Order: sequence, then structure tokens, then C-alpha cells
Amino acid sequence: MRIAILITSYNRKDKTSACLKSIYEQLLPLGVELHIFLTDDNSEDGTSNHIKSNFPKVHLFKGTGELFWAGGMRYTWNKAKVSKPTFYFLLNDDTILKKDAVRTLIDTHKDWLNRREKQAIIIGSTIDDKGKISYGGWKLKNKFGPKSKAVYNEISPMPCDLGNANIMLVPKEIEEKIGILSESYTHGIADYDYTLNAKRNGFAVVVAPGVLGSCVDDHGKNWKPSSSKLSERIQYLYSPKGLAYNEYLTFIKRHFPLHLPSAMLKLWLKTLFPFIYENFKTN
Repeated sequence: MRIAILITSYNRKDKTSACLKSIYEQLLPLGVELHIFLTDDNSEDGTSNHIKSNFPKVHLFKGTGELFWAGGMRYTWNKAKVSKPTFYFLLNDDTILKKDAVRTLIDTHKDWLNRREKQAIIIGSTIDDKGKISYGGWKLKNKFGPKSKAVYNEISPMPCDLGNANIMLVPKEIEEKIGILSESYTHGIADYDYTLNAKRNGFAVVVAPGVLGSCVDDHGKNWKPSSSKLSERIQYLYSPKGLAYNEYLTFIKRHFPLHLPSAMLKLWLKTLFPFIYENFKTN
């Protein structure tokens, strides 16, 4: 069984190195091969040279410096297709895997397929430095909007709707049916879109039991404070690493069309009146 691990990196050499080290420390089932495909998006901190020197088996590619996360992952994914793997394993470069992570993902997929006879994307949960779940699978609160709650179980696999690609195992059968991450997204949102698209096409999305790695949620508030200039808040509204206005609304139109007016209102409230939005959110 061949697993293609897909990673993109940008200017965080130490984190990328720690992630790669955790891959090579995996306790693998017999017959499982890991092939790492990594796109370094033209980092300026020596990431590429470090990988070449310390991880020579990694299939390393160079980006333009403008790929961002989703673009970098698409580039890596397309490069990895030539290896014809059984699974594609999407992994964030700031995630440190537990030594049994790959084994758990494979076992969960096998168990789900045997019991449900349905192909599934398998999501791995991560914890932050305080032991709190940081990324993983999420269950929609209703079908009309994107609000969700975390899905997690220590022992049993659990179905979910949305999945973070910090740890995400995609069987080749799903990739062959729905393709790779959508070109509609530059940085974020692409993983949520992908898992919802998989469910729309009759596949399952399942959270593996237990914690499979560590990754700190460093996103913080997704809006600028009132003390910032309006021009800065407008820029953040449209930035791929900010509110990604056009791309987020594309996501909403695609999956939650009835939520579109509310989504637009919230984005502009965050931008024009962040103080009001913050009070509205907490009350």
C-alpha cells in the first residue's frame, strides 16, 4: 500500500522539519510505504536547502511564492498523482504526528469500509499545547449555515460534515470521482469545501478515534479591531489570509445559499463596525 503525503510550506523551516521528522518516526503496518511530496513556496528561511540536506527522500518542489496554502496543496497533489497511491494524506507542515497516526487512519478507513461499505475521507484530530482540540472534524448544527461543533471520540470513529486538512486521508477512489481541492480557493476554506463536496457525492467523512497529532491553532480572531484603520480592515476583508470575502461567499453560495445574506452582513459588520460585531457575537 502506497500513501502519498502532501505538504506545502512557507518560511517556517523548524516546524516543517519537526513535521517531517514525525512522519519518519511512524510505526507502520507491514507493507505500507510513505512517499512525501512537499512544495516549498519559495521560502526565504532556507527551508528547501534544509529539507534537501536532512530529508533527501522527500520529493521537493518549488513554488512561486504566491501559492498560499490551497494553491500549494493543489500543486503538491498534482505532482503526487504520478505515484498512483492508494491514499493521499494531506498534512499541515506545523502538525506533529503521533507515532501511530498513520496506522490509526488506515485502520479507521478499513473498519469503516468493511462495516458501512462506503468510501470515506478520514480526519485526524489534533490538540494544542494546552491539550485542547485544535483541528479535526466538525458537525453542522443545521443544514442552512456553516455553524458547527467539534466531533471527537477517544474510542470510536465518528461521522462528521467538515474536516480540517491538518490530518486528512483521502482514498484514491474519492480523488478519482471528485478531483482535488477546488481552484476557487487561494488559502483557506478549501478543505471544508472538499469534505462537503465528498459528502454531496455520496462519500462519508469520518473522524478517527483519539488524538493523532499536535498543532496549535494560531489563527486568533478573524477580524481586525476597531483601533485599526478602515483601509487596513478593508484590505483584510479581501485578503486570502484574512476574511477572503469573495472566496468565502463562493463557499456559502455553493453549500449554504440561504445563508448568503447573513454571511455578507457579518463580513461587513466585522469590517466596518468590529466593536458592534464583537458584542453581537458574545451576546
